[in-house]
Amino acid sequence: MTKTKSTRRKASTTRKRFKLTKRGIAILASLGLIVVVIGGAILWKQYDYRFGSAILRDGTIQVHTGTTFDELSQMLIDSGYLKNLRAWNSYARAHEMDSVQAGNYTLRAGSSYRTAQAKFYYGRQTPVRLTFNNIRSMERLAEVVSKYIEADSDEVLRVLTDDEVIRSTGLTKATFPSLFIPNTYEVYWTMTPKEFVERMKKEHDRFWDGDRLDQAEELGFTPEEISTIASIVIEETKFKGEMTQVAGVYINRLRAGIPLQADPTVKFAMGNTSLRRILKRHLAYDSPYNTYKYAGLPPGPICIPPISALDATLAYADEDNRHDYLYFCAKADFSGQHAFARTLSEHNRNARAYTRELNRRGIR
Repeated sequence: MTKTKSTRRKASTTRKRFKLTKRGIAILASLGLIVVVIGGAILWKQYDYRFGSAILRDGTIQVHTGTTFDELSQMLIDSGYLKNLRAWNSYARAHEMDSVQAGNYTLRAGSSYRTAQAKFYYGRQTPVRLTFNNIRSMERLAEVVSKYIEADSDEVLRVLTDDEVIRSTGLTKATFPSLFIPNTYEVYWTMTPKEFVERMKKEHDRFWDGDRLDQAEELGFTPEEISTIASIVIEETKFKGEMTQVAGVYINRLRAGIPLQADPTVKFAMGNTSLRRILKRHLAYDSPYNTYKYAGLPPGPICIPPISALDATLAYADEDNRHDYLYFCAKADFSGQHAFARTLSEHNRNARAYTRELNRRGIR
């Protein structure tokens, strides 16, 4: 059968519509691909922000009070921590994390933007290990403590010498050094000097637990007096095996009403711990810390004694450590150890031997 013109026109229109539909599909497919690519890029960017690497190396950084986010960002770039400053800033502003808290922060290589920024935003500090030992003055203590916290040594010293702060601990200016127990403590870098004193008060009370307090009471002394004796002991000897013996000599003298006549107290009174030889003119120096001139214990510790000296002094409460020595002096062999004596004549012989050696070596 021959197709009519009308039939041919309908077929042609159908083919055109079919062609337009295929073209439309192609266009839609292209648009879809573009959407997928753009969407994928956005998703990847968000993934990279959250989980991608922002930090290039391990390390620790201190952020001072008042530091702005932009200042922190520049610090991270200058220190070689930050991978991409633009991405860092973009993520922070997009998520409203563009503020920081002061503190000591540990950064890990490979940390994401989200993880790293959360540390600074929420103040997730890493504690520092504050250690002090061999401290002879508040000035030195302030200097050491300031190395571990944000406050400088002048700020710390102002608090350590503040009368109101000292009174709040229940101590006097003279006995205040007994508050500090040399050790290693975990603290936050942003701890204030006053918070440091409060922490030391808690550590002091924890140290003087039932057993130590019982030992002190058995010996007839307060914790502050034990600290004072121990401070003299550690200045006399660094040999742990001698510490309890030396402490015992001083305790025996106190009980007998004999002046301590401790050379380290003279050095402290004169403000010169480097004196190698105590002469008669030194012994006449007028100070309540001069135990040649004044009987009994000095007003307070002449240094901050370590735990070893405190425990060695308390150990004299044990009957097995008791002795009847009343004197001691440095051995003439300059070993740093001491010769102990029960009588003055015996002590004088030991002292003369040591003096002869001082003269032979030309020590003045």
